[in-house]
Amino acid sequence: MMYKANYSTNLTEKQLQVIEKLLENKTRKRKHSIAEIINAIYYLLKTGCQWRMLPLNFPKWQLVYYYYNKWKNEGVFEEINDILRDTVRKQQGRAYSPSVGLIDSQSVKTTRTGGEERGVDGGKKIKGRKRHIITDVNGLLLTVVVHAANVHDSKAASEVISTLNHRFDRMKKIYADGGYRGELVDNVKNRLGWDMEITLRSDKPGEFKPLPKRWVVERTFSWLENFRRLAKDYEYTISSSQAMIHLAFIMIMLNKINFK
Repeated sequence: MMYKANYSTNLTEKQLQVIEKLLENKTRKRKHSIAEIINAIYYLLKTGCQWRMLPLNFPKWQLVYYYYNKWKNEGVFEEINDILRDTVRKQQGRAYSPSVGLIDSQSVKTTRTGGEERGVDGGKKIKGRKRHIITDVNGLLLTVVVHAANVHDSKAASEVISTLNHRFDRMKKIYADGGYRGELVDNVKNRLGWDMEITLRSDKPGEFKPLPKRWVVERTFSWLENFRRLAKDYEYTISSSQAMIHLAFIMIMLNKINFK
């Protein structure tokens, strides 16, 4: 017997209204509401359970996965992320298009024996993938590209930064750490007209000093630790890895929006 699931992972009514409005033209007639589907997806993301382990008071896991996969393939999660980020920036009195971006990567272990794009990050001794992100000065996601962990930051960054092209007309500068030094700086300037400012660490042995500006993107990675599904990369495909990160940021931004 189906009954309404009531979990702490559920979005609030106002948050669900925002999501439902953005999804209203992207779903067919259905037995279950969008709210039930979305809450099931966020239960999985927050708790880290398997699709088949979704509680029975949610719609069948096959149905939840169908909608997740459909919206992922249509780029819906990325689109919602962009809309909500614009909303948060507007409430903060900022322009929709940021003028500054902050880039960094995070190596995470994968759990599958197969799957797309896996490698070993020799520096961190991690076998898996890298989550390569660019945020605005508040740590909100501008773009994410997931790739094999053995690809050096300076090599992968060109693709990551290129995803911003033609999307943010006010973009002028990208802050990065020492791992992005080299020809990348000149390439970004020549292709996109943006400056890259490299900040090197000056920590002495045994101490830690947050890098100016750069600490923001490092904090962003810490936000992802609130979602157990992101503790490791459990996804078979790169597209699903990126979709889970977009979903996490959708919840993060929904919690930042001031609902009047």
